[in-house]
Amino acid sequence: MFKEIESPLPLRVEAVKKSPEAILGRPATRPRVGFRTRAMARRVRGAFVPAALLCLMATTAFAADIAPPKLGRSATPDEIAKADISIPPDGKGLPPGSGSVAQGAQVFAAKCAVCHGANAQGTPNGDRLVGGIGTLASANPVKTVSSYWPYATTLFDYIRRAMPLTNPQSLQNDEDYAVVAYILSIDNIVPKDAVLDAQSLPKVQMPNRNGFINWEPRLIRP
Repeated sequence: MFKEIESPLPLRVEAVKKSPEAILGRPATRPRVGFRTRAMARRVRGAFVPAALLCLMATTAFAADIAPPKLGRSATPDEIAKADISIPPDGKGLPPGSGSVAQGAQVFAAKCAVCHGANAQGTPNGDRLVGGIGTLASANPVKTVSSYWPYATTLFDYIRRAMPLTNPQSLQNDEDYAVVAYILSIDNIVPKDAVLDAQSLPKVQMPNRNGFINWEPRLIRP
């Protein structure tokens, strides 16, 4: 009596089961832009390093082909000897000559006192060179040649290469030794009748000799 009617539901279910490509006519998923961007960045970085190396190699090869500028000339042995006047703490390389305290007082008055004052007490134009011994650990340390410098040979080296300020390297070796003797005699580091030379100068014991740490154990301590 009743006629069986087929439900359209299976058709709808079957239609849903069809692939999205069949329904939409295009891919169901969009490209993963972030993933592809990162992949491309990795490829670019990977290609950058070889390219940079090639550029560096090309630049180096190009620079090697450039001839150096033809400026000046090689220094002569005599010119090198005049410039190579450094004196280390042990006194190696001290020149011949000698100077006394009395001679140093005369040289100092004529060529040094204008800046460093009478008796090396200092002026507005030049440092104080003496005094201050025993003050370095106090609240008001006074740093001078006598109180602070660890080696007398360093004083000779500095005077020889840099003093007088208006005419450096103009003093003779005897004058250098004499000025050093005079400065050190003011604080009784050397006797008032001392005569300094290449043998006696390295033996002078400065008050602050042990106030420094030698970080280079290969250096020879005087």
